[in-house]
Amino acid sequence: MRLLMVEDDAKLVRALERGLSLEGYAVDVEARGDDGLTRATSQDYDVIVLDLMLPGLDGFAVCRELRRRDHSTPVLMLTALADVNARIRGLDGGADDYLVKPFDFGELLARLRVLIRRGPVLHSEFLEVGNLRVDSSTRRVTRAGRQVELTAREFDVLEVLARNPGRLVSRAQLLEAVWEKDFEGSPNIVDVYIGYLRIKLDHPRSPRLIRTVRGKGFVLEPM
Repeated sequence: MRLLMVEDDAKLVRALERGLSLEGYAVDVEARGDDGLTRATSQDYDVIVLDLMLPGLDGFAVCRELRRRDHSTPVLMLTALADVNARIRGLDGGADDYLVKPFDFGELLARLRVLIRRGPVLHSEFLEVGNLRVDSSTRRVTRAGRQVELTAREFDVLEVLARNPGRLVSRAQLLEAVWEKDFEGSPNIVDVYIGYLRIKLDHPRSPRLIRTVRGKGFVLEPM
């Protein structure tokens, strides 16, 4: 079983590499996110263990790029970020599992076994919510067969909502998933982009596709 570990904590790498090798894994290691992405896209692996806080590209960006390139190797995010928004961002970005440091080595092994048994997961390119169709690979959107032209940021906001149909997505979750992690502007930027989406997606005589939950966030209604 071939495993790629993208992790910059040298002490942790040594311990995991030793333990995983004893369990029968052939382990390759990269310390930078961009190097990990290059290795992951140029060689075949059964599973990827990916830290989030990396030099170069962070783990979120690495995972998103892997899925954008249609790489379906299972990804286990291994990170000290225990915040629920980070988990949501990681899973929405294409990760298959998420384990918070510090962790038990036995649990890591169990999670790896599950991912390897499951094998590569074909992450759906198409998201359909009612008569809304979102193509993640071509970034094309249609509603009731009519093509809707969106900017890159508008598409990113809509894609997060479309991956959670009928569920509340908070402003904080949208900021985490779509904007840079060090974004220092007003959270109201989310409302601005929701407004743009409504203008482009909604018909004047139809119910709104995106419902506002006052003080909490937004719901994409599966009409």
